[in-house]
Amino acid sequence: MLLAIDCGNTNTVFSIWDGKQFIGTWRTATEWQRTADQYYVWLSTLMKFQDIDVQITDVIVSSTVPRVVFNLRVLADRYFNTRPIVVGKSDCLLPVDVRVDAGTAVGPDRLVNTVAGFDLYGGDLIMVDFGTATTFDVVDTDGAYVGGVIAPGVNLSLKALHQAAAALPHVDISKPQAVVGTNTVACMQSGVFWGYVGLVREICARIKAERDRDMRVISTGGLAPLFQQTEKLFDDFQDDLTMHGLTVIHRYNKENK
Repeated sequence: MLLAIDCGNTNTVFSIWDGKQFIGTWRTATEWQRTADQYYVWLSTLMKFQDIDVQITDVIVSSTVPRVVFNLRVLADRYFNTRPIVVGKSDCLLPVDVRVDAGTAVGPDRLVNTVAGFDLYGGDLIMVDFGTATTFDVVDTDGAYVGGVIAPGVNLSLKALHQAAAALPHVDISKPQAVVGTNTVACMQSGVFWGYVGLVREICARIKAERDRDMRVISTGGLAPLFQQTEKLFDDFQDDLTMHGLTVIHRYNKENK
């Protein structure tokens, strides 16, 4: 069985892949101080709670938080007796090319999303990921990662607005009833929601114009379904895009090493 781990800036997701489907998925807050022993106690307890009794033979990790990787490596070695595949490291093979400026380090999450998108849809894609940052990843015709755009995440923008302006409260993002708000919360929600609708639409339009071709726009991330409710910003939504990409990369490394 494969244990796929996606460590983001806010949350870390653990999923068990049996070769055909994910049989268990769990989420925890990302904390670099968490030890391998703590990870194992937490994970094994949840597995028992859901009556999942399997032997983990392989581990693959994608992490945007470098300090977390060490303890995840120890977890794989100590408790599953395996050396994990870590996306972005030199010994991790990718089934797609990465064509960016020399010396540029591309985030593992963006590489994984590129692999997943190309596997599911083919080339000429714009992958929009609503995470701590809102990222746009451009997938070429042959599946290569050729660059993208990074913008502040939705919740990060709301947090900054609340912290920088003493009179403005913290609000949850939702689709407002009207563009013009009649109270402070409604004004903030409208500004963030419609602001990000405009951001996504404009950036995607400019990418398509710059590349002079039609491209499919695929969304992922926790807030993607919220923005799917409005004008057709995306051609499709994938909830488990990153996890799917990790299974593809794992299979490619097994077949080519």
